Amino acid sequence: MKRLILICSLITAFISAQAQQDAQFSQYIFNGLYINPAYAGYKSDFFINSFFRSQWTGLPGAPTTASIAADGAVANDAVGLGILLQRDQIGAQTTIAAYTNYSYRIQIGENDDSRLAFGLGVGLIQSGIDGSQLNPVQTGDSYIPTGYHSFLSPDARIGVLYTNNDWFVGASVDNLLPQYTHPASTATALGVPIPKPHEYFTMGGIFDVSSDMKLKPSLLIKDTPTAPTSMDVNAFLLISEKLWLGGTYRTAVPLYNKPNLQKGLPPSSAIVATAEFFASESLRIGYAFDYSLNKLGTLGYGSHEISVAFTIKNNNSPRSRFDDQLKKCYF
Repeated sequence: MKRLILICSLITAFISAQAQQDAQFSQYIFNGLYINPAYAGYKSDFFINSFFRSQWTGLPGAPTTASIAADGAVANDAVGLGILLQRDQIGAQTTIAAYTNYSYRIQIGENDDSRLAFGLGVGLIQSGIDGSQLNPVQTGDSYIPTGYHSFLSPDARIGVLYTNNDWFVGASVDNLLPQYTHPASTATALGVPIPKPHEYFTMGGIFDVSSDMKLKPSLLIKDTPTAPTSMDVNAFLLISEKLWLGGTYRTAVPLYNKPNLQKGLPPSSAIVATAEFFASESLRIGYAFDYSLNKLGTLGYGSHEISVAFTIKNNNSPRSRFDDQLKKCYF
């Protein structure tokens, strides 16, 4: 199994990172800034959210990801500002990213809660690989790096998002610059992967089921030309304005032909169970458990993800409705 993890890490690092993927989160549903800069300022109040994820627990070199995001609205809710920090590690490979995010939010029609937002994020990505963490079968291979190698690249992300009280739809693209700002030959020689653009499409809504229960279904499609397209189908129940319970079915979907992918690959799938509890009006604590529906699921102990979120009421916002914006929201 150690050899298997090593082989997977080397494939990811050395073949120009053709299959490089963004870090995987399951609780992005409750803070869309992770996948779309246009989400900045959506809640009007100031919002701080942190994640820690341990994926494929029990396997050597398995991914771990930590992230923190903060955002809020200014200028009478017309402008959203946010920051996003993230560290992702899989085996010997590490990626650290930092972004500032800006959104311009336009009211559509007479309803103040009907908004079209355009978002831009700019920042830096540091991608690196630590050769000392590799355990090669054959020593002295010149293609295996020694020591730590990394490169720093500017990056940008863009997005658009429409929301109202009942539904939302959004699209975004990240990792727009690294493939242009750092020579592929240099990265390959160092054994450092270059992040590739990823496209996201999201949609969903929220509906009353009873006087104390609401249903929120949603869909996420995540795509990059050099890896299988991923689709999340989500459904959550909000119970008594205190507890979110729900789940996700995640699978690969063949939206179009991708010549760079190996033919006949079986689709990878997983199920996710998630709970989000409002410990107070300003504090939310969440947990998600992922289980792979393939052979990988029998080799580890699943994936575990913990989130903690704080809300600070924005008294200067013309539409600051603390309870509604905290609980009945896009993500």
